[in-house]
Amino acid sequence: MTAQVSATARPPVQRRRSGASLDRKHARFGWVFLAPFAVVFLVFLVLPLVYAFWMSLHTNTLAQGEQFAGLANYFRAFADERFMTGMLRVAAFAVVFVPIQIGLALIFALVLDDVRTRFARFSRLLIFAPYAIPGVIGALMWGFLYSPSFGPLVSFFDFLNLPAPDLLSRDTIFASLTNIVTWQWTGYYMIIFYASLQSIDPSLYEAARIDGATKLQTALQIKLPIITSSIVLTIVFSLIGTLQFFTEPQVLAPLAGNAIDAAYTPNLYAYNLAFSYQQFNYASAISFALGLMVFLASIIFLVATRKKSGLR
Repeated sequence: MTAQVSATARPPVQRRRSGASLDRKHARFGWVFLAPFAVVFLVFLVLPLVYAFWMSLHTNTLAQGEQFAGLANYFRAFADERFMTGMLRVAAFAVVFVPIQIGLALIFALVLDDVRTRFARFSRLLIFAPYAIPGVIGALMWGFLYSPSFGPLVSFFDFLNLPAPDLLSRDTIFASLTNIVTWQWTGYYMIIFYASLQSIDPSLYEAARIDGATKLQTALQIKLPIITSSIVLTIVFSLIGTLQFFTEPQVLAPLAGNAIDAAYTPNLYAYNLAFSYQQFNYASAISFALGLMVFLASIIFLVATRKKSGLR
């Protein structure tokens, strides 16, 4: 009797053992498929970051060579007027960029979610298309449109016998850059909101319609509260991108003359320090200082909106 019980008890144990060995085998295969990405991630992201951080802790002069400086470069960065001016400038861009981009993206998404025609599909593609254009090409295109010498805007104002505005001057460059970034990123955020709206149960709309809610009330009281988490995360993405503003000022700088200097944004300042003045150690410190500011801004915003967004 005991032999029979033990005999019947062994197969489940053997099955568990074979299942565990099969899981380990699958895990090994998983690591094999993950290895190429892990190698690329380590070589092209982790190691450069570690090396850049090591450089930020050193100074290199012709007289004394390379020496360990600790946090001296970071103290210098936060006392650097050009770096802090650039931070204030990108903060001002964020105050303008983020509401405009998110507001337009929400309006487009809500309208396209409510319209069920072929024109809506074409409009969705048309709004998203600028994001598919590389940032450098987009900035070059807008630089041509803004050009006070040969751009089509000049020809248009000449046709009207009116003086053409210089959209690349110190007084207008802020608005010109705002227009470029809004044009390029609004469609990307619109797609995120549209996808979130598509996941909402249509029965909620039907119930609201039965209760007599208008389309505007449905949008404000049902749709927006449900996609709040998507809105918060999108604002974080926009905030991070704005604080790292680089491509558009870098491309337009030769056309804008003195309107965009070498320290117009912190990223542009770090780039010029490294590749124009060979101050690689200080440029690394500037980059990590900017990363710290971006991290703190993102954390503060997420904590401030945690209750409304439902994020943990």
